[in-house]
Order: sequence, then structure tokens, then C-alpha cells
Amino acid sequence: MSQGSPAERRRAGLLLHPTSLPGGYDNGDLGPEAYRFVEFMAACGFTVWQTLPLAPPHADLSPYSAQSVHAGNPRLIALEPLIEAGWLQPDGGPREGEDGWTYRQRRLGEARQGFQRAERAQGEYGAFVRERRDWLEDYALYQAIRAAHGRAAWSDWPRELRDRHRDALAAVRRQFAEAIAQCQFEQFLFYRQWAALKRYANERGILVFGDIPLFVGYDSADVWARRECFLLDEEGRPEVVAGVPPDYFSATGQLWGNPHYAWESMRADGFQWWKERIRTQLTQFDLLRIDHFRGLESYWEIPADAETAVAGQWREAPGDELFQALRAEFGRLPLVAEDLGIITPAVEALRDKHGLPGMEVLHFAFGGDAENPYLPHQHTVNSVVYTGTHDNNTTLGWLEELDEPTRNHVFDYLGGDPARMPELLVRTALASVARLAVVPMQDVLALGGADRMNQPGVAEGNWRWRFRWDQVEPRLAGHYRHLLTLYGRI
Repeated sequence: MSQGSPAERRRAGLLLHPTSLPGGYDNGDLGPEAYRFVEFMAACGFTVWQTLPLAPPHADLSPYSAQSVHAGNPRLIALEPLIEAGWLQPDGGPREGEDGWTYRQRRLGEARQGFQRAERAQGEYGAFVRERRDWLEDYALYQAIRAAHGRAAWSDWPRELRDRHRDALAAVRRQFAEAIAQCQFEQFLFYRQWAALKRYANERGILVFGDIPLFVGYDSADVWARRECFLLDEEGRPEVVAGVPPDYFSATGQLWGNPHYAWESMRADGFQWWKERIRTQLTQFDLLRIDHFRGLESYWEIPADAETAVAGQWREAPGDELFQALRAEFGRLPLVAEDLGIITPAVEALRDKHGLPGMEVLHFAFGGDAENPYLPHQHTVNSVVYTGTHDNNTTLGWLEELDEPTRNHVFDYLGGDPARMPELLVRTALASVARLAVVPMQDVLALGGADRMNQPGVAEGNWRWRFRWDQVEPRLAGHYRHLLTLYGRI
């Protein structure tokens, strides 16, 4: 890691989003199973827990195009701590026909009623609302208006609300006061529970590693409340949108649809929006990955009406100025650059100038010759090595998809046979000189392609994978403690 980073020594981590935990309703949450997972990590010797963004998603559940860069996902709020606090009474679970999220929402409403009778916690709640006012008020207002308009995007709201007319917003604050208060209460619960879980992990020597999507979801409180920070027309519609050109994942590129930043406007106020965003993330995590880092040097700009990403063009971004401003504000930051994809010397220069570790992904290592930068003998100390990421297949799934020449290359290089997968690739990651090695939980459990987290370019069925404790063999903790000791990562 870069100088000043908390990951200054050889470490190993697990990649698992909290929604993939057992327990909870419809998805994992911050309840007892999260603490059990921390204990499992500690028993294995892992000292980094990497998650995906914790932001509130839309219906597709993607945390990379969320409704706020500051807010936490209320789906992660566990009910057990609310019962323990006396704010919620135990019950028998969801009613007949009630899905898990609807049940959780109903119970969170009941918890607020119980909380209002708990005088001792009111001061803590009041302090939270005051400290987070800069984003919390707009986010709660956005959620209340959105719910009242059938969850339509803010650009489809009545003009006076879309354009944030003062009188219209004041009227809405009065009309939806209860919904706004409930939203703020849920954010209080999320931050309270996440802080407790992070503290539990830190006390056991585990750093928590977060992820910052470079771009922001269009239908979000951030874009609605800060339109001057984005390239939008007079109606609030994107003029151009984000994505990437054709790459490993897609022959037509990826059309993400996120609005691009109005970098001139951001530069004019010293990148204040970014400073606020980073400040929030530093309250949640010990380390931070910047997803799509190359977009801070230059980004792929696609016309908003394009059907694919092929029609885009590269535009220069003020990444160097941004990092200088962030460093002046916070000092040296514990950042990792996701530098995958089309990486130019200019992107590498930006990364290296600011001392940011890059990423090495072993699934990308076996195309080409011995000069492939992802091959282990090409790795550098100041980097993070993965078998695969949340966007890759599991290692067993990846292996099944390889053509015969590439498959032969894998085992010729690694010096093993298919029966030893995925551990053979896991051992290769752990043996790398890269200071941090991260293994997806699927590879620890030796799961196949049906258990991948995300398939880029496929709109449905992602972000829903969960593991079960019966998949965790009793021998795993001792086995991984041996491996991490063997490779100097304890």
C-alpha cells in the first residue's frame, strides 16, 4: 500500500458483500451472521474484509448505481439489535404473502415508534441528524417525494419539485414529515449498526475495505440536489452518459448510463462535492477502492441517446487536481486504484504520482505471453492481487469457460492440475509479492459459476448471491490459517 496506508504490511482479505451473508430477510444484513463472519475471518487469519458499496440500490439491487453516495442501504439494517434495545417486539416473521423487504420496512416503522419512547437514545439520534445534515435532509426529502410519485425518477416529478422550487419543497417537508423522519431514523440505524460491526472487526485486527463507484446513479439524491455538478440539460436530462468501450466483458462496450461530471463547475469550488463524499466514506471504511479509476484521467463519453457504448469518445478528466485537493484536505488517503481495462501510460502516471496501489487479477493473466501484466512474475509490491473480482465468474466457473489453449496455459504456468482448483489459484494469489491479496468468498468455498455475484452487461439476476454456513467446512479456518502463515500474510 502507499505510504500512510493502514495496510502497510502483507495481508490477506476476503471479498464478500454484506447482502451475501446468511440470515436476514431476502438478503444478508448487519445482524448476528455478520459478527459470525468476522469471527470466521479472524479464525482463518484474514485481516481485511472487502465489501461492495453500502449505498441504497434501486430495484436491480446494484450498489454501483445507487440512490445516494452518502446514505446506507436500509436493507442491511438488522432487526435483532432493535429487539435487544427494546425498540421492537419479537414476532413470527413475515406475514403470509409478505416479502422480506416489505416485512423489514414494516418492522423498521414499528421500531421507530418504540425508539421514540426511549429517551436515552434521543441525544445520539439528534447528534447524528445534525452531523449529517449536509446530505441527510436532501436524501430523506428525495425518498419521500419519490415514494409519493410511484418511485418515478426525479426528472419525471412535477417541475416545481424537479427544479427544487423553495415553496414547493417547504410544502413537501410539511406534507411528508413522517416519511422524512422515518428515512432519517433508518439512516441513523444503519450508521449505528455499521459502526458497531466495523468496531468489532477492527478490535479483531480486521480492516474494512470499501468501494467507491466513480460515477453516480442518475436517479439519485446527489444528482437531484446538486445538478450543477453534472452535465445535464435544462430539463435535468443527461447530455452524455458514462460507460466503457468494447472490452473483455462486452464486444459493444458497457453503456452504464450514469451522468458525467461537470468538471469545470467542480474545479471552481475546489472539488467540494468530492471532499464531502470522501469524508463520508472515511467514516465507514479503513481502506477505499476507487472503481473505474482510469475515468479520473480520461473517461468514455457516450451520447445520451446512443444504444451502445461504441459511439463514445475519450475526454480528459482533472484527476491530478482532484487528488491534490483531496490530499490537502485529508492528508494521504488509504486509496486503491481499480486500474483494470484500457490503461494508458497517462493513467499509470496518475496512479503512481499519488502512490496508489493498482490491481492484479489472475483471471486476466493467461491471455498472451509472458509479458501479460497480470501474471504473478509481473506483480509489484504496491498492489492488490485477486483471483477474480465481483464482476468475474468464480474461479471454477472461469476455468470451465476457458478454451483449451488458455486452459493449458493456466496449468502449465501454475504447475498443477484441475483437481486442485480453485485452491491452486488462491495459493498463487497468496504467494504474490503484492502486499494485499483478496479472495472472493466463492473461491474459498470452491463454488462454481452459478454462484457468481455479477455478470456485466446482463441486466437481470445479479447481486443476489448468498452463502450458507453449511458450505463452510470445519477444516477451512485451520487450513487458511496455515496458508496465510505459509505465505507471510498473518
